[in-house]
Amino acid sequence: QVQLVESGGGSVQAGGSLRLSCVASGRTFTNYATGWFRQAPGKEREFVGGIRWDGGRTNFADSVKGRFTISRDNAKTTVYLQMNSLKPEDTAVYYCAARLFGTAATRSNEYTIWGQGTQVTVSS
Repeated sequence: QVQLVESGGGSVQAGGSLRLSCVASGRTFTNYATGWFRQAPGKEREFVGGIRWDGGRTNFADSVKGRFTISRDNAKTTVYLQMNSLKPEDTAVYYCAARLFGTAATRSNEYTIWGQGTQVTVSS
């Protein structure tokens, strides 16, 4: 079973950048599509972006397109979420999730493995 651990969250001013990491352990990670989700207080968890299991395709929510990118380093069993031009509305707990093969699905119930989350706070 793969376990996921996120890191890289923190506090930043609007317009700043952060890079989140999702490190996998336990089994080979190369066959897993990975998605990033976020949940703000009082709101439902929402899809942010994801990367196909082979890294061949990424997809993003409209709210972050052009500002966020995703990459994966299978040698390091790590998926990165690069967040630029951050806005206060990006404030949330960010989670990475994995599903075996396939594309990066946008629905959270399609993922079977989740990390514990990392807090991102963007101040105006």
